[in-house]
Parts: sequence; structure tokens; C-alpha cells
Amino acid sequence: MTKPAEELASVLDHVDSRLDESLARLQELLRIRSISTDPIYAGECKAAAEWLVGDLEADGFEATTRPTPGHPIVVAHDRSAEGPHVLFYGHYDVQPVDPLELWHTDPFEPQVTTLPDGTKVIVGRGASDDKGQLMTFIEACRAWRAVTGSLPIKVSILLEGEEESGGRNLPPFIEANAQDLKADIALVCDTDMWDRQTPSITTMLRGLVGEEITITCADKDLHSGMFGNAARNPNQVLAEIIASLRDADGRVTLEGFYDDVAELPETVKAQWQSLGFDEKAFLAGAGLSIPAGEKDRSVLEMLWSRPTCEINGITGGYTGEGFKTVIPARASAKISFRLVSGMQPEKIREAFRAHVRARVPADCSVSFNGHGGAPALTVPADGPLLNKALAALSDEWPKPAVITGSGGSIPVGGEFKRLLDMDTLFIGFAHNDDRIHSPNEKYDLASFHKGIRSWVRVLAAFAG
Repeated sequence: MTKPAEELASVLDHVDSRLDESLARLQELLRIRSISTDPIYAGECKAAAEWLVGDLEADGFEATTRPTPGHPIVVAHDRSAEGPHVLFYGHYDVQPVDPLELWHTDPFEPQVTTLPDGTKVIVGRGASDDKGQLMTFIEACRAWRAVTGSLPIKVSILLEGEEESGGRNLPPFIEANAQDLKADIALVCDTDMWDRQTPSITTMLRGLVGEEITITCADKDLHSGMFGNAARNPNQVLAEIIASLRDADGRVTLEGFYDDVAELPETVKAQWQSLGFDEKAFLAGAGLSIPAGEKDRSVLEMLWSRPTCEINGITGGYTGEGFKTVIPARASAKISFRLVSGMQPEKIREAFRAHVRARVPADCSVSFNGHGGAPALTVPADGPLLNKALAALSDEWPKPAVITGSGGSIPVGGEFKRLLDMDTLFIGFAHNDDRIHSPNEKYDLASFHKGIRSWVRVLAAFAG
């Protein structure tokens, strides 16, 4: 063996022999209730950031928490090596746990358990999204330093605490700290594998626009017997607006919605078809059997290359136990749009608001509250570091790595491109059944273990 090959083998052996210690550190981080969207947990978010700084410092990084108007951001550096410089991104905040009664165990007391098929998993909020994923990279760096005394390339780390609540403070932070954060390429571990044996690098991510609307009719709640028929019901108005957002063929009806949406190239469509995606099994995994959305598109096209409009939440009137015969004064909904390359977030936001305003009766009103917006992202598929990463992942997993798209949105990739002129490789080890954002979120122990080994290999490949 050459010296680099011997070092790589030794580092991988170290990962294997210290897996229990790595898992214990992950469980310690998972116990911190860093729910960013609820102000009650602001102290827990700060605690998670401080825990990460302490862990990174123990691993040899220069690490600090940086204040923002919201939750703190963690920045760490080790620029002592030669070769390329990578900036790793992850987020330490998590989604709320509701409904709590559907969890089998305490969401913040992580458990290692065995599923009926024999798969060992880590169960807890944030296990997959994104604490387990970000710790795979940190543990890989720890293994390199433990065996060789240093990292093989320059590494910077950026961990935010508001990804799950809009991330509005991250772009100005990146812009203000551009010189400190600039690297050759960004690495993000917040995506899925293609399947349990096939790693993937995501080169297409959808953008996002979030909108909250409130319809107000009467100036107070009304008795439905005294005012029924005569008084406008905001629930009815809202329902009609929501129903108007798609036509009978599943197409979104906003004016100009598809103007900037390009058709998928035939070569890309053929590559996706070769992946052997099972539409029926995919839907069955969610307890469904009939595809929704645009009727003339495959499920994979709809997930990766077509824009969406989804109703994420509706409130209005009495929703407690029992029954209350009331016509509410207000009704509201939270609606999101996933965008594809070429679509402009603000153009879609304005088209949506114009669509709603045109359907609000004259004696009623509507108010809007924007919840973030980011364009879609497409990564060049021919970069040298991308090809090195594909080869490194292929060495670790049973099947060769593939290039995929994603239906999700990770706005930070677009911000890295816009503010730092830096491409991003999205390399994740989650599975589509990890129940992220849902009760009983889990992360396969194999994903955690081989994810660490994968980053060890990627860092070595970049150094080579």
C-alpha cells in the first residue's frame, strides 16, 4: 500500500472501532430540544450551538458561536492543511414534535432499536434531519485527526439554527462574513441516498416560497343560527380559494406559473428512467396508491423537476372538543410552493397574492405573511470534485453512486452560489422512510456508520 492508502485504511478502522463513542455523542446532541420555530426553546437552541462549539474545539477546530437576530450560528475552521478548502454546512435546529401522542418513545430521549426487518435505527427528533447527518462529517474529521494528527484538506464548518424556521438570518450572515466563509466548494449533508445500497449526490434542488394568508369577514365571531346565510363565512371563502389553486388535471392555476419552467432534457429523463424507481412502492410507503399532481407526468418528474403548490395547514373557527355553532371572523392557511430552476420566488409570490385578492369578496379582507423564499438550484454535473466524490462514495457502498434530483429545498445552496460564487455538493445518507418532520423520526445506524466512513473517503479523495 502507498502511504495515503495506508492512512485511509487506518482512519476507516478507527471509525469502526469507535462507533459506540460516536453514537453516544450523537445521542447527547439529540437530547437538546433545539426547536427553532418556538421561542420557548430559544435557550435550548443556544445550548445546542454551544454544545457543538465545545465538541468541535475538542476535535481541534477553532470554533465560535456567532450571534444573529435569531438563533446563533456556529463557525469552525481548520485551514492548516494543503489542498482544496471545503465549507461544510448543516443545521442543529429541529422541527416541533407534535403530535406528541404518536411518538412511541420520548422524542428527545433517543433510542437505538431494531425494526421488524432487523434494521437497527436511532429514533429521536433530529436523528436524520439534521443532527445525525451533520455529525457524520464531524466524526469523520475526528477520526482523521485521531489517526494522523491533522485533516487531509482545509475544512470550515457552518452550522445554523434556523433552517427549520425559514433561515432568514443566514443570508445576511453569509454576506457579512463572506471572506471568512469563502471556500472552493460547499458540502451539505441534508439529503437522501437513492436506496439503502446506493449513495447519491443531488445536483437539482427545488426552491421554496412560503405564504400565510388570513381571510377576515365579520368583525367578530357570529352565532350561526342568527347570522347563517346572511353573513359571509371566511372558512367558505378560504376553501374556495384553496380549491381554485389547481385544475382538474393537477396543474397549478396561478397566472404565469409555468412560464419559466423548462422541459426536462430527454437525456436526463432517460437517466432517471434507468434508476428503476417504483412509483407504486413509493406511494405505498406513505399509505397511498394513486398519484396526484399533473396527470401527464411521472412521479419522479413531479418530485424533482416540476413545481408544486401545497396546503400545509388550515385554521378557522372552533376546533376544540365538542361542537360550537359559530361563524368565525377569520380563517387562515399556510401554503407553500416548491420551485424549479428558472422560477423567481418573488414572481410566484406576487402571482399567488394576485390570485387570492381577485377571489376575496368586497366586504372581506385578506392579509399576507411571507415565510421565506429561495430559488431552485442546479449544480454542474461535470466538476472534478463532484467526480472524485462519486468515486469515493462508490468505494464505500455496495452499489456505485448516482446523480439525482430532489423534491426538497435547501436554500443555503443558492445563497452560497449567490453570495460566495461557490457550488455545493449535496451528499446525504438519509432514507425516504426516515419520517423527518413526523413522529418517530429515525436514522439507520448503517447510514450513520457508513456516512462517517463515506466522508472519510471523500476528504481523502479531495486531498488526492
